[in-house]
Amino acid sequence: MLVAGTLLAGAGAGAGYVARARYEAPGPLTERRAVLVPHGGAVAIAEALNHAGVIDSPLAFRLAAMATRGTGAGTLRAGEFAFPERASLREVLLVLRAGRPVQHAITIPEGLTGRQIAALLDHADALTGDAPPPAEGAVLPQTYAYERGTTRIAILERAHTAMDRALTEAWQARADNLPLTSPTEALILASIVERETARPEERPHIAAVFLNRLRIGMKLQSDPTVVFAVSGGAGSLDRKLSRSDLDTDNPYNTYRHAGLPPGPIAAPGLASINAVTQPLPEIDDLYFVADGSGGHTFARTLEAHHQNVARSRDGRSPQP
Repeated sequence: MLVAGTLLAGAGAGAGYVARARYEAPGPLTERRAVLVPHGGAVAIAEALNHAGVIDSPLAFRLAAMATRGTGAGTLRAGEFAFPERASLREVLLVLRAGRPVQHAITIPEGLTGRQIAALLDHADALTGDAPPPAEGAVLPQTYAYERGTTRIAILERAHTAMDRALTEAWQARADNLPLTSPTEALILASIVERETARPEERPHIAAVFLNRLRIGMKLQSDPTVVFAVSGGAGSLDRKLSRSDLDTDNPYNTYRHAGLPPGPIAAPGLASINAVTQPLPEIDDLYFVADGSGGHTFARTLEAHHQNVARSRDGRSPQP
């Protein structure tokens, strides 16, 4: 750690100006503050810190920096750094030489479409550059830390790598006898499961229902796939689905077309990917309906399903 004695020992005239008391004295900063420290050396840095209220004398800062640069403490770095309240010159220099730049974070929630993810990145002020919407399901929803000035493309590349890794690991650990032929098919189904329920505990059960349907050639009949189709890939509608929506002849409409749609309809999270590759075992359910409380009730037969639907519409609790 830098000490005031180092100043006095090796800085000559500079050390005479920046006395021990000045070097260790609390600075003017009234609260912790993040400051964007520019390139350009000690002069530019001193001006930026003075303008931000971190120091009150650019000259004293430059002399302290000069007096301590031969101590092996490292060079002054540019970037965004957080300075503590009342930081002394010693503490300011320590932050600039050894501190970690301020870490920002962006969270990509599960279930967003490529367009929604691009819009999320656009609103992150600490990111730079432009980035096109990622392909559906190409990036893994999670929180990504980054430093100010990181490009939006760099975040998408990290998220793409994370998805590739997660999908590969999940596929390698998949259950036996899944009616899926590739990691891509698992990703497609995981995106549907993601949009069907917000309850993590339900995902393996809903995945099992869809897998059972695929095994017998039954249409998936998933509302989120219709929403994706009629919204043009936006992923949401400002109205309820209509009968004409369900009749739309679109390859993503799983009411009209059997099997999986041609691609993912959103970015599934790791839980949904794992639900598809490790579904709830020994489940023969083929139907589910919303129970009015955010969850779903499952059924093995169409008759039981119709009863559950009627109860749900009447405001009664569906039968398990």
